[in-house]
Amino acid sequence: MSTAAERLVTHLEAIGPLAVAFSGGADSALVLAAAVRAIGPSAVLAVTADSASLATAELVGAAAFAHDLGVRHVAPETGELDNPDYAVNGRNRCYFCKSTVLDAITAVARDHGLTAVATGTNADDARDPFRPGIRAGDEIGVHTPLRDLGMSKAEVRGVSALWGLSTADKPALPCLASRVRYGVAITPARLARVERAEVAVRTWLAAAGTPTRDLRVRDLGDVGRVELDPHLADVPGIREAVTGIVCESGFDGAEVAVFRSGALNHE
Repeated sequence: MSTAAERLVTHLEAIGPLAVAFSGGADSALVLAAAVRAIGPSAVLAVTADSASLATAELVGAAAFAHDLGVRHVAPETGELDNPDYAVNGRNRCYFCKSTVLDAITAVARDHGLTAVATGTNADDARDPFRPGIRAGDEIGVHTPLRDLGMSKAEVRGVSALWGLSTADKPALPCLASRVRYGVAITPARLARVERAEVAVRTWLAAAGTPTRDLRVRDLGDVGRVELDPHLADVPGIREAVTGIVCESGFDGAEVAVFRSGALNHE
């Protein structure tokens, strides 16, 4: 076992029985797997927030991952869309979302006799100026073992690969609300349109033999912007096809660009 892996397991042993806020991504998956190694599956609860901003496939994948670890998994519905401060989609959207979601996860943890909750926030996240949601977790005292140990995303992937986790090389997939341009109201219909477009574009690309690792459909209001891996974004046939798919998914117009993580944060 690597030093980073050993430190993570030891850290979680000290915390004891806990619930993990489990999105299904690489970071929270590692925390969940490490907790199982540290204290055993019966002392761990995986909690995935079931909301309109979580892609359906992610919820299904999270449930399967937890099952493979032998961990109890629950998916409470969360009501962040009922909070007007979230729905208005300002720069602090993530704070209001995380406040609602982590309150719900903490309540579920208590119902299962657990007082400790951990998230998958890593050290890179903590340095990102566009992560107001981290403050929400700090305010209610959730544990952030990856951040506390200074583990970067690269280290997360390294330990995940060492342990043979299926999420080791999984691309980052932030919530669907992060695809919507700030100031454009978040609604269930808008989130569903983004998810529908992404699924359709990814399916078409795979069938065409040109799968993309990173894919986002950004909701710019009336226009959907498809962001793809650099070697695909300028291929004429692909551009024509995916713009048509995005329009068929409910957007009035479409454009194609090279994928850029957190692109809307910089606009």
